[in-house]
Amino acid sequence: ASMVAAKQARDQARLADIDTAMVKFADTFSAAAAGKTEYLSWRALITGAQAKPEELRRFIETKPVLDFNALEPGKAASDYIRAAAREMNLTPEHGVRVRLTGPVPLADEEFVTLTDRVYLMVGAMIGGVLLLLWLALKSFKIIVSILATLMSGLIVTMGLGLMAVTEFNIISIAFIALFVGLGVDFGIQFAVRYRHERHFNDSLAEALSHAGRGVGIPLLLAAAATAAGFFSFLPTTYTGVAELGMVAGIGMVIAFILSITMLPALLMVLNPPGEDEDVGFKILAPLDTFMIRHRRRVIQVAGVAGLVSLGLMFFVRFDSNPLNLRSPKVESVATLFDLMKNPLTSPNTVDVPAITLAVADALADRIGREPLVSQTITLSSFIPSDQDRKLAMIADAGNLLDATINPFDVQPPPTDAENVAAMRATAAKLRDAAGQAQDKPARDARRLAASLETLAKAGQPARRRAQEATVPGMKTMLGQVSDMLKAQPVTIQSMPADLRADWVAKDGTARIQVFPRDTSNNPRALAAFSNQVQAIAPQATGAPISIRESGKTIVGAFQEAGVLSFIAITILLALVLRSFHDVMMTLAPLVLTGLLTLASCVVLDLPLNFANVIALPLLLGIGVAFNIYFVVAWRHGQHCHLQSALTRAVLFSAATTATGFGTLWLSVHPGTASMGELLMISLFWALVTTLFLTPALLGPPPPKKERVDVALIH
Repeated sequence: ASMVAAKQARDQARLADIDTAMVKFADTFSAAAAGKTEYLSWRALITGAQAKPEELRRFIETKPVLDFNALEPGKAASDYIRAAAREMNLTPEHGVRVRLTGPVPLADEEFVTLTDRVYLMVGAMIGGVLLLLWLALKSFKIIVSILATLMSGLIVTMGLGLMAVTEFNIISIAFIALFVGLGVDFGIQFAVRYRHERHFNDSLAEALSHAGRGVGIPLLLAAAATAAGFFSFLPTTYTGVAELGMVAGIGMVIAFILSITMLPALLMVLNPPGEDEDVGFKILAPLDTFMIRHRRRVIQVAGVAGLVSLGLMFFVRFDSNPLNLRSPKVESVATLFDLMKNPLTSPNTVDVPAITLAVADALADRIGREPLVSQTITLSSFIPSDQDRKLAMIADAGNLLDATINPFDVQPPPTDAENVAAMRATAAKLRDAAGQAQDKPARDARRLAASLETLAKAGQPARRRAQEATVPGMKTMLGQVSDMLKAQPVTIQSMPADLRADWVAKDGTARIQVFPRDTSNNPRALAAFSNQVQAIAPQATGAPISIRESGKTIVGAFQEAGVLSFIAITILLALVLRSFHDVMMTLAPLVLTGLLTLASCVVLDLPLNFANVIALPLLLGIGVAFNIYFVVAWRHGQHCHLQSALTRAVLFSAATTATGFGTLWLSVHPGTASMGELLMISLFWALVTTLFLTPALLGPPPPKKERVDVALIH
């Protein structure tokens, strides 16, 4: 600025020529004087264009040492990297942001997300479950007996499950949710029936005996049907689903056995007090009457709801992208999403192997012409074209700039006093050059002069901030220019061995990396991109293809498991109930529950995913169990369903399960929250169809002489 101001005085330069530079220096110096550090971009100053974030981004690939004894195996390595960055002043305060992403940070931070709000969720779950158990049972001794039975069954199931599948995976571990949900149901069914019997019989032993005879067969049938449904998962091709079926099926057997053995034994030991009143809901008697009188209308409404839901089934979405199950607020995920916005750094790339590099180059050229492909890269892509001409131009530039960038004589750094003097001198020259003119360059010159004068008056720390904001960046830029001027011819042989190994294997197989044009991370766009590449190169692989195929596998496995489970449950019900009518009355509400649940997913824009799809087996188990209880009670003469003790058991069983797993909705982890949301939706519809559709379908109980007794009773 001092030189331009001096030349302007001799009509050899204009302030307008350095107007942009004056503005940027004025901003930097003013910030330094105000106690802030605002770094000057030398690149923008020279080129006139602000660099895009992706142009300034650099990557360091590391392979951390993992501690698998820790809950976050990569935490120590990540902490070390962040500490090293701080020691090197690579911080936002110094104009640099270091972010970590990749498999290790993603896994560690997902665990942190899963544990976030864990105390809130556990507290809400325990408080809600205990409150509902108290409302249902009104006895701490009964509650303690149920919880002890539940925990014992869970431990036994976990042990037998490990013997059966060796280790649990992210799918099979969901047996815990299934076991707790149905285990609580079995316990509440027995305990409520016991309370009903105890009201009419003061003898604890006789009440337990009558409760066992009254609820044992419905529990057995419910457990058998649910276990048969879960065991039907075994033939599926997806290992996680098959193992889930194995462990959950074992759990249903354990839950039933303990509910009719350990639970009554604990009640016998703890001896809860008798019951002064029956446990039914007499207040619902008018609703029972309404259901009997208008059962046809209820069935018609259910039929219309089923047809509408069936139409919405075509719009159910399955989100197969596992990244959408992670919190976008954590650093590793946010960084990954940021990289996806740029086609050059998107991790959603496809790799295509070719037998030689020459074949790879030809195939890459063909794939690169596809409309959904932004670019293709092979090892040959790193060899510049027209090297001779470019190297000659670089050599000429080096001859011109070498003495400037690498001077023979280097002056010692100026003292602070010399800097202050230079600032004041430059400010004076800028004011002289600006004179009384009012155009923009003149105003900017006076502003820069004022910032220099302020900085000269400020303390030495302010001037150090100004130096830190300007000098290191200039040195870095000059170093980069110096390195670029040392360019040499590039050949495959001159490339680093590590780089060659990334692109060409020892046997000569070459890799083509294909980048998508669409950076939205939309599953449909990624599927279309993958299909386009595979149409030319069927051997292609990569994240978009593996995500799509894994989604197909999981959806297919659950569809297959659902069909097999439905068939197995139907056969079992037919063998035990021995009545086509009763089998249909048991299954119809279950089918409607499934349709309503999936229709709700469409209306609420809640796609199925790898996490919440686990709610569907729980829906199957609880839905079948609830309906079986009502059908068996109806066969034995029950006609006022809603005011009965059975409705109390079903209502509080569903509410307890919903409270226990609905608290997952509070999680900040999107996958866990979606699981809780879908569990709440499915349990709501299971309860609605069981309490209202099932009694309407059944109607008045058959006359005694026409009743078909359940097999194995008495």
